[in-house]
Amino acid sequence: QVQLVESGGGLVQPGGSLRLSCAASGSILRIYAMGWYRQGPGKQRELVARIQNGGSITYADSVKGRFTISRDNAKNTVYLQMNSLKPEDTAVYLCNVLEGLPIKNYWGQGTQVTVSS
Repeated sequence: QVQLVESGGGLVQPGGSLRLSCAASGSILRIYAMGWYRQGPGKQRELVARIQNGGSITYADSVKGRFTISRDNAKNTVYLQMNSLKPEDTAVYLCNVLEGLPIKNYWGQGTQVTVSS
């Protein structure tokens, strides 16, 4: 089993920045990808950003140029630097990890990000 602990959410004004962190721990054999999803009020869960082994990165079109995902392999930790935040970025942000063989899908508990003046 893999446990995910997220941190860094909060309330920020439009145009502000936040940095989310997600640390994976437990019986980790091999992590294939780490990423962030979000679910806004009344919306479906959507991929925000994902980084795979080898460094391949995917961003949602809505966050390109504003958000940056990075990973510390030694710490099994993924970060999401969010700049130029907009009210429409308000959501619960969930960490996601693909690990093991067969590959299992793990989710964090979620951290609230609220962008409001």
